[in-house]
Amino acid sequence: MKRLYLVRHAKSSWNHEGISDFDRPLKGRGIRDAHTSSQWLQKQGEQAQLMVSSPATRAIHTALIFAKNLHYAYADIVLAEEIYGGDEQGILELIKGFEDRFESVYLFGHNPTLTALVNLCIEHIIDNVPTTGVACLQFKTDRWSTLPVNAELLFFDYPKKRSLQ
Repeated sequence: MKRLYLVRHAKSSWNHEGISDFDRPLKGRGIRDAHTSSQWLQKQGEQAQLMVSSPATRAIHTALIFAKNLHYAYADIVLAEEIYGGDEQGILELIKGFEDRFESVYLFGHNPTLTALVNLCIEHIIDNVPTTGVACLQFKTDRWSTLPVNAELLFFDYPKKRSLQ
């Protein structure tokens, strides 16, 4: 079984004139949400054997916070350019290239691509993966290269969901 955690970057700031979309930083709320979400995952016993991130500033910052709280080495975060601006099929091809020794992988990216990828892999529809949302998919395979498109959604978590409980 392979487990894939699709994580949308935390809430980013639009308050910086002249800064490109690629370089937008996280807002204070985004930083807090990334900490609470990754701490929740750590308490659930969710592990990271590999972390792969979009190279956009907001995605990298989110990945760094998750790495800190999940005890994953910062230097081991892999940056994948195809995540930023890519579509769900392109990201699926990236995932199929992961080494089979990794059973659980965290991928940090952007919408609308992450929502489309989740919906490609599960039977029902999720309207939106919100900022700092985590969709955990489990695939019945031992090889990433033969990843079936259908997966079981083990959980779908995001900060507002936990605040409503």
